Amino acid sequence: MKLSGSDIIVECLLEQGADTVFGYPGGAVLNIYDSLYKYSDKIKHVITCHEQGACHAADGYARSTGRTGVVIATSGPGATNLVTGIATAYMDSVPLVAITGNVSCGLLGLDSFQEVDITGITMPITKHNFIVKSVDELADTIRLAFQIANSGRKGPVLVDVPKDITQAFAEYTAQPAQQPEELAPLNADEINAAAELIANAKKPYIYAGGGVIASGASDELKKLAELTDAPVSCSLMGQGAYNETDRRYIGMLGMHGTVKAAYALNNCDLFIGIGTRFSDRVTGDTSVFGKQAKIIHIDIDPAEFNKNVEVFQTVNGDVKQVLSAINAKLTQQSHPEWCAEILDGDFGEPVQTGTKELPVTPEAVIEELDRQTNGEAIITTEVGQTQMWAAQYYQYRHPRSFVTSGGLGTMGFGLGAALGAKVGNPDKTVVNMAGDGSFAMNLNELITASAHGINIIEIVVNNNVLGMVRQWQRLFYNKHFSQTTLDARHIDYTKLGEAFGVQTFVIEKTEEIAPTLAKALEISKTAPVMIEVRIDRDINVLPMIPAGKPVVDPITSIDLEA
Repeated sequence: MKLSGSDIIVECLLEQGADTVFGYPGGAVLNIYDSLYKYSDKIKHVITCHEQGACHAADGYARSTGRTGVVIATSGPGATNLVTGIATAYMDSVPLVAITGNVSCGLLGLDSFQEVDITGITMPITKHNFIVKSVDELADTIRLAFQIANSGRKGPVLVDVPKDITQAFAEYTAQPAQQPEELAPLNADEINAAAELIANAKKPYIYAGGGVIASGASDELKKLAELTDAPVSCSLMGQGAYNETDRRYIGMLGMHGTVKAAYALNNCDLFIGIGTRFSDRVTGDTSVFGKQAKIIHIDIDPAEFNKNVEVFQTVNGDVKQVLSAINAKLTQQSHPEWCAEILDGDFGEPVQTGTKELPVTPEAVIEELDRQTNGEAIITTEVGQTQMWAAQYYQYRHPRSFVTSGGLGTMGFGLGAALGAKVGNPDKTVVNMAGDGSFAMNLNELITASAHGINIIEIVVNNNVLGMVRQWQRLFYNKHFSQTTLDARHIDYTKLGEAFGVQTFVIEKTEEIAPTLAKALEISKTAPVMIEVRIDRDINVLPMIPAGKPVVDPITSIDLEA
């Protein structure tokens, strides 16, 4: 049958299993939005307040559901407003399809109104991108975009569609959803070598990254940990890949990881890195990272091997398949002395303290949230201190329950991501943990939550400073607190929430934490809600490894008077 290009786009989205799109209309995508109107009984559209919020929402939807996120924006500024969101998804390997409008083909290259070369702009931050100049190629291009986004190491793909292509007609024949490209068979020698290294290890240590979640390999990871009899740590992106209430879990590794995880790294004889790219925030000084141990690196992307850290053995392939194959080769290992040393040792982890004027600590708030939700909430975050506290103090039991911008570190990510996570998981409690600085970046998306009845909980940890930057200024810039004090204590979050139609509470005292969270959780069953948590500006994120320094001796206290 013959359909318009805009109808073909929507039909292809339905083909590929998309049930929700996020976006913002404009002149170059009016035909697409007219088709979305006609198909509104089959596909849901959520309009945000800003295209960046829409892209973060599509990202949060993808991370929390495992399905491909879809975002639509018009040409020119609409398209460029997606750039930060696309780059965020690219750095964290999130499957996303961005569809942008453009001026008609005859106006391309003429500096036409709201024209921009969005494929040129996004080339470095997408797995691939397309500009469609023939309506006959449109359907296959959309299908290919979904396939690329979900093949191998996942990531964002952009399809730019000039307006006249959405108006033109072409034959359309429905097809089954595209399947990811088949991976090459696993290398038996690599599997055997890894299994032999594990069997011969005396002090093995398992480190899981976001690749475990992307491949759905949490069960295989658990089995590997049990067979290997080893402690387990997760990266920031790997939070929830392993049940953090399990005795084997020893916390994050890296710049703000636990002292225990750092000790295990420096005393193990075998380090098993799974689905991780060995970010500089994890490794610190790579010249000494794990040098006393043999390192196994398991990853779907061979380009990551020996890129940041020199390793002893690589295993290329989908993590789920690789771990299944390795587990099949292993017999039960036993390392009682090593496990007792790591799992039962007291490593002097730092404890948060408030002040007489502002006694509340983020640790107390997040641990109470964990208790009241039984670890079953989806936690999204902004970036900075609150992001780290959310990773440190909430115990993630399941994959896809922690949604954060790891690689790009995008302030303003969390609120949009929370919207997408809640739309994709309507029966889940979704909480966004924000610092006051990050919250100000995209607080307009509270309007989206209220207008569409997207019932999230927004927690703003208000210390009146850009906390993480201030922490660095204290430690490394002679306490030159340049432009990090926000002077915003006069902001009335209760009135702000009221203006947006979001009921808001304030926590100032420790005894207010439990009842306020209970009240917010009850309200969030039917409406969005916000909580302002007032804390002292000099509560720091600890432990801390300074950038580029060895992961050996974490900072566990900071002298505020020095």
